[in-house]
Amino acid sequence: MTSAAEQRATAQERAGQDGRPAAATNGARRPAPAVRPGAPTPLGARFRPGPEGSAGTNFALWAGGAEAVQLCLFDDTGRETRVPLTELTHEIWHGFLPGVRPGRRYGYRVHGRWDPWTGARWNPAKLLLDPYARAVDGEYASSGLAPELYGHVRDWPEQHIADTVRDERDSAPFVPKGVVVHDDDDWADDRRPKTPWADSVIYELHVRGFTRLHPGIPEELRGTYAGLAHPAAIEHLVKLGVTAVELLPVHQFAHEDHLLRRGLRNYWGYNSIGYFAPHAAYAASGTTGEQVGEFKRMVRALHAAGIEVILDVVYNHTAEGGELGPTLSLKGIDNRGYYRLQDDARRYADYTGCGNTLHVVRPQVLRLITDSLRYWVTEMGVDGFRFDLAAALARSMHDVDMLSPFLAVIAQDPVLRRVKLIAEPWDIGSGGYQVGAFPPLWTEWNDRFRGAVRDFWRGALPDVRDLGYRLSGSSDLYAWGGRRPYASVNFVTAHDGFTLRDLVSYERKHNEANGEDNRDGSGDNRSWNCGAEGETDEERILALRRRQMRNLLSTLLLSTGVPMLVAGDELGRTQHGNNNAYCQDNPISWLDWSLPAEPGWRALFELTCRLIALRHRHPVLRRRAFFSGRAHSADGLRDLAWFTARGEEMTEDDWYAPAASLGMYLSGRDIPGRDEQGAPILDDSFLAVLHAGDRPAPFVLPGPPWADRYEVVVDTSREDQATAPGVVHGAGTAITVPERAVLLLRVL
Repeated sequence: MTSAAEQRATAQERAGQDGRPAAATNGARRPAPAVRPGAPTPLGARFRPGPEGSAGTNFALWAGGAEAVQLCLFDDTGRETRVPLTELTHEIWHGFLPGVRPGRRYGYRVHGRWDPWTGARWNPAKLLLDPYARAVDGEYASSGLAPELYGHVRDWPEQHIADTVRDERDSAPFVPKGVVVHDDDDWADDRRPKTPWADSVIYELHVRGFTRLHPGIPEELRGTYAGLAHPAAIEHLVKLGVTAVELLPVHQFAHEDHLLRRGLRNYWGYNSIGYFAPHAAYAASGTTGEQVGEFKRMVRALHAAGIEVILDVVYNHTAEGGELGPTLSLKGIDNRGYYRLQDDARRYADYTGCGNTLHVVRPQVLRLITDSLRYWVTEMGVDGFRFDLAAALARSMHDVDMLSPFLAVIAQDPVLRRVKLIAEPWDIGSGGYQVGAFPPLWTEWNDRFRGAVRDFWRGALPDVRDLGYRLSGSSDLYAWGGRRPYASVNFVTAHDGFTLRDLVSYERKHNEANGEDNRDGSGDNRSWNCGAEGETDEERILALRRRQMRNLLSTLLLSTGVPMLVAGDELGRTQHGNNNAYCQDNPISWLDWSLPAEPGWRALFELTCRLIALRHRHPVLRRRAFFSGRAHSADGLRDLAWFTARGEEMTEDDWYAPAASLGMYLSGRDIPGRDEQGAPILDDSFLAVLHAGDRPAPFVLPGPPWADRYEVVVDTSREDQATAPGVVHGAGTAITVPERAVLLLRVL
């Protein structure tokens, strides 16, 4: 065995390195133009208009510990001009270049020590993307990442020390470039919807996948921001009734080498490399700054339709991976300053499963993230964020800490504390599961809702205690610290996992197309295939699957909290059993817009529209405060009551007993708060009956004082809901609830 010091000396000797900065060679360089001192703020490239001769761009890069920084400008032929930035203010290298105008492409070379054993990985042979670049032009090779993109010699014979041997080859020909952008848009003509949390219905979609096959969108706009802004796309969202779209990552991202080598691509986009730049591949108008304006026009079009824009953001890790990953940006600017490293500083702390974790405790990292968030709100017009693996951002030194610098900064920021903030409240590290733990201001993806609802409808719940909490807003998780029911983002499906149709069609994942021998993706799907695995022609099974989909959607949209739908679930979209389609940029993941032409899927879409419209009409379905369960009037009515199939209020023993049926009574007379005119909020009262049994069963409708009569509003046993409403039953009578069905009854 050799020591780390001996390995370091051997590696440097073989590579001919002595730790000093190396000069990368490039035969196509021009002399450096004159550079003025400029300013250290704001970071990034900022164009300053002015009279001829005075207009130009200020460049500023934080690079703590670096010994020198070169700004690299590229003309239309790819010829490079290197400009030393000699001004240094508080670890920020800066300079102003007259004549550099919008559309100019650029990058950086950062000089410093090469000593991976201490975490130092500076390598000026590698062109680096500006973390603050507002647009990115170019892509990495489609067949795999070039070896020149790695700061170390990727194919070094002794792989156990490969990451310690510095690669001297120039990466510039293989690297996308930042683009100088100038946009003085003040958003004066934009009107943000500002939908209250309790009134929100979120629709998770992928910009490319939602529009790629839409027949009403012109071919040249499909798969782009402009395609999502097209009236044909917005028409569907408006008819559905959703109030916000949650876009899968649109920050500039990179494709992983192992995917490219298998002929695949990162489709979801959880591999960010540019936190200020809209992903260029989703732009129809161009990639030298045009993508910025196109994104803004998309946001405006959605706002005009009353729809908010929420971004799924990935600030927990970057596309640079671990010690064997490429050097694309932060790793070459200041590896130790941006990433969490282990005690052995060659290695990265990985709470994300992606090779690295950003060190959010450090001021410069916290600044990068908050600057990015504010930029997307103030200059790009977005209305909120869903934070991927948010627990990783809430870690202080090691443990998740709800008083962490990240959460504290967000809580006091005058811009960010006013937008929608959604946490994915877990990561893969020790103690990373934090559902219910995030502070006020935050809402959370509530996966306990997903688990309980899936288990109930597949007949796997041992009792209904957990289901009762989930249907009524998850007060066991969120009724503390001033939080409200809308702290829970309820969902049955998400991008990660089965689609709704696959949830009732497959019991096992079928991810063979991903090229990983079906090892990837979760095996805990809590799904039921209704009697046959995958596709079938048996109409009995197909009808049951459609009914189960109606049950799951109805449960989601009638529950207290903020419902989140996944694009295409309302149309019966399938991924053919793939529950981890992150690398399937093809029809497996894209929405099939031909499905609504089939009667069964058209009925599913119409039911979804109807349920969302019910939420919008009835405040009792979207309460702003938790239920108390106490009587508020002399007749003994309570704001929430639970009933067994016998029509009797549930006892403590009933909650602990197996049950296939559950009745939930929601009183419209006891809604806390007042309307905009200061009047009490009054609504109809409802009884929701959920029956997961495989046979019809009697259910006694509660009598006075709960109701005198009940009118059926929704009956999921019926494919065509047009025939369901209007049936009236007397209170105290026993009705027959069809097998596996939801009934929503309005109190008369």
